[in-house]
Amino acid sequence: MTEDALSTRARLLAAAERLFLDRGFEQVSVRAINAEAGLNPGAVHYHFGSREGLIAALLEQELAPLWADRLDDLSRRSQGEGQPFEVRDLVAAIVEPFEELSRGEKGRMLCHLLARSALRSGRLVNVSAWFGTTPFEVMLGRALPRLPVREVGDRWRLAFTLLLEVYGRSVAPAPAAAAPLPETATVIAFITAGLTAPPHP
Repeated sequence: MTEDALSTRARLLAAAERLFLDRGFEQVSVRAINAEAGLNPGAVHYHFGSREGLIAALLEQELAPLWADRLDDLSRRSQGEGQPFEVRDLVAAIVEPFEELSRGEKGRMLCHLLARSALRSGRLVNVSAWFGTTPFEVMLGRALPRLPVREVGDRWRLAFTLLLEVYGRSVAPAPAAAAPLPETATVIAFITAGLTAPPHP
């Protein structure tokens, strides 16, 4: 990709972020993003394929760095490298960045955007592996060998859907304006208990 293309993509992502923060992403059209970036009406589709592609790229740019190092380390541990792998550690590595994001307006907007995008389609397009379910299911399967593969997948999808509902439900300007979030330790304990529950008969 050329420097000009990278620069144009960056302008579009920055424009989209400004508009999503200002108006809420449901109210922002592709036309508005192109205009905010000072580009022609086809720029978003040319560089990202669709509005959904732009949203996925924005989420990956802003959110992937918060999880990448933690999850890479846990993936190595689940393969027997370094410290023992614990399911609770995986849950904490997912939940704690959500809690950090929930403290600020931009973070809450990104959580809301992630939740609306992922819950609507069941997946995100054009993003890194950590935005899919497979790496998590593989780690859980290694940690919970008594569970059938399908049940591991079902449990992980239930857990992540719950997290999206909890942390992605509000884009209120301040946390006090929305229903208070549960304590982080409570969320971690609850999700861990669900994932590690004994197999059903």
